[in-house]
Amino acid sequence: MGELRDQFWELPLPDLNRAEWEALCDGCGRCCLHKIEDADTGEIEDTNVACKLLDTGTAQCSDYRNRKAFVPDCLRLTLAIVEDVPWLPKTCAYRLRAEGRPLFDWHYLISGDREAVKHTGVSVAGRVINENDAGPLEHHIVDWDGQDTGALR
Repeated sequence: MGELRDQFWELPLPDLNRAEWEALCDGCGRCCLHKIEDADTGEIEDTNVACKLLDTGTAQCSDYRNRKAFVPDCLRLTLAIVEDVPWLPKTCAYRLRAEGRPLFDWHYLISGDREAVKHTGVSVAGRVINENDAGPLEHHIVDWDGQDTGALR
């Protein structure tokens, strides 16, 4: 899988090994939330409804290794598609690095604090509902980016 090199997060995404790619994730959980696409405009709206595998208290996948078996439409973010996923949050480490921008100071690779993503308000931990309990997605539309005031430079 590869070792983590010093300051690997500053390298271009194509230069990362698999372990570094996985370690780049800040663990916010936003990619595990359901989205609603407007059929007419193609606009994507965020919800606070989490995939059934997301632990809503920690924003961590409860079965990351086998997630595709339980959630076939789970998106595996790869180098080939990272620039083509329009709904990645503006705080997403993959999006930032694909755009050649640095990670935010709160990212655990910079701050050394895995909880910083929660303290800044970027994480969905404790702020989402499991899809099995949610009901209609239309009742759960949120503006996550509008809530990121502490996370943005």
